[in-house]
Amino acid sequence: MRLRQLSSCVFLACFITGASFAGDTSRSDDVFSKYSKRFFGPGFDWRIFKAQGLAESNLNPDARSWVGATGIMQLMPSTYKEIQTANPEFLEANNPEWNIAAGIYYDRKMWKAWNEHESAPDRMRFVLGSYNAGRRTILRAQQQAETLNLDETVWPSIEQAAPNVTKWRHQETLTYVDKVEALYAEICQSEGFVDFLGE
Repeated sequence: MRLRQLSSCVFLACFITGASFAGDTSRSDDVFSKYSKRFFGPGFDWRIFKAQGLAESNLNPDARSWVGATGIMQLMPSTYKEIQTANPEFLEANNPEWNIAAGIYYDRKMWKAWNEHESAPDRMRFVLGSYNAGRRTILRAQQQAETLNLDETVWPSIEQAAPNVTKWRHQETLTYVDKVEALYAEICQSEGFVDFLGE
């Protein structure tokens, strides 16, 4: 399905009931919303990217991982440079706005790559898995799923095949996808929105 057609899907149908997310985690909401609209269109729920930022760094712009990933969206310097080549207006990676923008841009790149998925929520799980482990790793997991006679286009098959993929800390990736989903569901519940991943 094309992205414009997805605007009528249930996962984009978020309805406000007046609740708001507690705490100061709303400080970057406008940035997540802005770049979600730019890269995914106005109907896409930006809260999924906020949940991703929470999972990556707890929205800490000064976060740095042991492997060198930085900022709210925990981007590796090489990945950020690649993104910056296509988006020269994205300046320093440690700037919270550019870091969020670059993370969402990378999600969009993965979204386009996983275009064979009919289920938008499942497609997003492949995006999140690729963000964490790299697309090649998830492709290897698909090959293992095929070997096990599983439907390689659905995320539960990837979860089942994951232990068979060598040189992949698969539990980290599976936990990451689950964590983003749980945080997203929590945000949606607190704000009274429909959780598109909860199909």
